[in-house]
Amino acid sequence: MRIWEAEHAIGVIVIVHGAGEHYGRYDWLIERLNREHFHVVAGDLPGYGRTRGKRGHVDHFQQYIDTVHHWYKEAVAFELPVFLFGHSMGGLAVIRMMMEKQLPVRGVILSSPCLALYDPPNKALTAAAKTMHRIVPGLSFKNGIRAEHATRSPEVRTEFLKDELFVHTVSVRWYQELSKAMKVSLDHAYEFPNVSLLVLQAGEDYLVDKTAAHEWFNRLRIEDRAMREWRGLYHELFNEPEREEVFRFMLYFTWQRLGRL
Repeated sequence: MRIWEAEHAIGVIVIVHGAGEHYGRYDWLIERLNREHFHVVAGDLPGYGRTRGKRGHVDHFQQYIDTVHHWYKEAVAFELPVFLFGHSMGGLAVIRMMMEKQLPVRGVILSSPCLALYDPPNKALTAAAKTMHRIVPGLSFKNGIRAEHATRSPEVRTEFLKDELFVHTVSVRWYQELSKAMKVSLDHAYEFPNVSLLVLQAGEDYLVDKTAAHEWFNRLRIEDRAMREWRGLYHELFNEPEREEVFRFMLYFTWQRLGRL
């Protein structure tokens, strides 16, 4: 975990990365948030980046929840308003943590949250995973994340292919835990706490099923919520050529919740 401090900070944002990646892929976003006077707390989820243990594996989704909760407690220490930002699987981890911990954050921002997969494994593999995750939980297969499906940016695609920390496989246990977390989040959306929420969804998403994000959003029982689908943009909204526009939209959300408008 790392902390990037800003001058004259007005708040703290905790960044939770998605499947396969690591916090190093958020350098641009961290720099922009620091420039706008936000401290940033971020780290690598278990099984990713520079963490120890088997790559692309987790015994229980609870490990992600506990990790993000630890980052939140580091953010709270600044005694400033805290926002949680989660991308894709990181968004799912934020959702599950908020459902479980009911934290008094100033706001939650989700970027293309993973509530269902765009191209899930076939039924045979899914059925096998339900058994195999108990027998050989570390058995791995390709995660299907490809640069050309994540972003339209040629520069980011090139960086993606050169990234030695990116994890291209997942274990059957990981898939089983992800599947359970997605189902619980959808079935129990009413348990998400009444905090300010912004969902930013890619319009051309080839990694997660955007219809599930809309379905989850419509099931919520909270007062202050907003969702925007970015037409034509791919999954990694903050790596798209239009990322500055997406960032300004997110920033406006934080300013409103801080009473700065």
